[in-house]
Amino acid sequence: MSYRDNTRIVNIGGVKIGGGNPVRIQSMTNTKTEDVQATVEQILRLEETGCEIIRSTVPTLEAAEAFGKIRKQIHIPIVADIHFDYRLAIAAIRNGADKIRINPGNIGGRENVEAVVREAKERDIPIRVGVNSGSLEKPILEKYGSVTAEGIVESALDKVRMIEDCDYDNMVVSIKSSDVLMCVRAHELLAPKCRYPLHVGITESGTVRSGNIKSAVGLGIILNMGIGDTIRVSLTGDPVEEIVSAKRILKTLELRQGGIEVVSCPTCGRTNIDLISLAEAVERLTAGYDLNIKVACMGCVVNGPGEAREADIGIAGGKGEGLLIKKGEIVKKVPENELLSVLKYELDHWGE
Repeated sequence: MSYRDNTRIVNIGGVKIGGGNPVRIQSMTNTKTEDVQATVEQILRLEETGCEIIRSTVPTLEAAEAFGKIRKQIHIPIVADIHFDYRLAIAAIRNGADKIRINPGNIGGRENVEAVVREAKERDIPIRVGVNSGSLEKPILEKYGSVTAEGIVESALDKVRMIEDCDYDNMVVSIKSSDVLMCVRAHELLAPKCRYPLHVGITESGTVRSGNIKSAVGLGIILNMGIGDTIRVSLTGDPVEEIVSAKRILKTLELRQGGIEVVSCPTCGRTNIDLISLAEAVERLTAGYDLNIKVACMGCVVNGPGEAREADIGIAGGKGEGLLIKKGEIVKKVPENELLSVLKYELDHWGE
């Protein structure tokens, strides 16, 4: 069963999520939002990589006012990330935010929540209701004895009802934890109870290396259960890395088409070339092509053709020479130093 096919559709600045729409890729800027130029430059880089929705923090009124200037220079929806001060949410909406992210439990009571909802309702701006394992209320912690998946879900549904009680249902729901298995369990519990699109991510997952592993495992399990309408891979690093990882996760799960998939063999004693450098060069080369194909980079001319049989095209390096391979068949031998240029030529003329 795919829960994502049955969530309601929410329109975020022209990008639709939920209701069976493609799982959308998000990231968050790490610039000072008040620095319009730096923020715009980073968002444009993220757009080029494949980011479809961007979120920026709003810690000050100046940051909220920057949204209007930023919005005019980018091409994807921008979400305002709000903590504690409901007035900043209102200011961000008035300055062009396409969605706001709030935790209704930390912006100062029902009156403040109602004020934000009124503003969002007037402009039909979606509200992302966010709950993290680290922000659970004391009564819920006391009820369950500690942070649990059940507690996270109960807290999230309480926040959803708070917005619904304000006569508004243009919502996206997010529940996050840095504990991968707890996060998986929480989504498993929430999905049957929630008609709103789910924003999925493993929060505070870590550096590019460790964070990618935790995110791939957590998001992979959740998405493969048919849960999740938009994702963010949270990494301590360049946000561009988040987009690259998200695209790979979705493509691996066959939730996205397009973009070259690179496969390469592990090195062994038969390897007579610098396969690590070659594979990295192939990955950089192929990033610039929007082709839905598989490219193999193999380190052995003996087993390379057979191991690359499932790839559309591949190269295999040997001592001083290499092979160009298509569907496991050797097309021609080339000097080792020409492998990349030969592959590039083939990609440039693919489908002709």
